[in-house]
Amino acid sequence: MITIDILRELALSFPETTEEPHFEKTSFRVKKKIFATYDETKNRTCIKLSEIDQNVFSSADETIIFPLDNKWGKQGWTLIEMSKVHKDLFIDALTTAYCEVAPKKLANQVRLNY
Repeated sequence: MITIDILRELALSFPETTEEPHFEKTSFRVKKKIFATYDETKNRTCIKLSEIDQNVFSSADETIIFPLDNKWGKQGWTLIEMSKVHKDLFIDALTTAYCEVAPKKLANQVRLNY
């Protein structure tokens, strides 16, 4: 199980990431762009992926990682059930989300270290 503390530690380890409120959720941003949000009431993280990455991660287990069921899902926003996801899969998905949103220079730093 992934907790908000683990999410926070991982997200804030990426270059130039900030944690900010986003409506009733917590968001993680790079250069003011959101790559992940956390919904405490549902214990879910929502991440921004490309359509291809969304399909790849969702194919692992659609009860754990799945697109939002609306127009946001078609834009790559993907939910992760924090109580069910394995840490390695979560790290891969969060890293991919960061790299999707971050400027190329920052994303390349993360890819090199990953």
